Amino acid sequence: MKSRSVDGEIKLVGYYPNYKTALAWYLDPEVCKQVDNRDEVYDMKLLKSMYGYLNERGELYYIKYKNRLCGDVCLHPDGEINIVVAKGFQNKHIGRRVIGEIVRLAREKDIPELYAEIYSFNTQSQRMFESVGFRRSDDGKYRLSLR
Repeated sequence: MKSRSVDGEIKLVGYYPNYKTALAWYLDPEVCKQVDNRDEVYDMKLLKSMYGYLNERGELYYIKYKNRLCGDVCLHPDGEINIVVAKGFQNKHIGRRVIGEIVRLAREKDIPELYAEIYSFNTQSQRMFESVGFRRSDDGKYRLSLR
């Protein structure tokens, strides 16, 4: 299983089916709204479908903070980033530290630009991406040039 160390507290662990743990993050209505603009939480079928899609399309990792899985992040070949940090682990700068590692991974893969689609109401994610150098572009995506 692939893994990447972010720092002394955070590690990215290559995806493997761990649906029971991951489903807990997606049972939080606020997290589902932030990530997918959904008013409903995930069920197991939707979770498995999402992970299958992300794992097939990009490099998918669980985020492990102080030995506890607390979210996931995916880097797509086109530079798109998807990240989720469970509610109880937010506001600990986990996301920005993970994105820093994803930037390093993208450079290794010679991806010229990264981007994230963030809903206009998700100011928390907007601030997080801006804090690591992303800027809102004309199409509403948050972008970071790596060239």
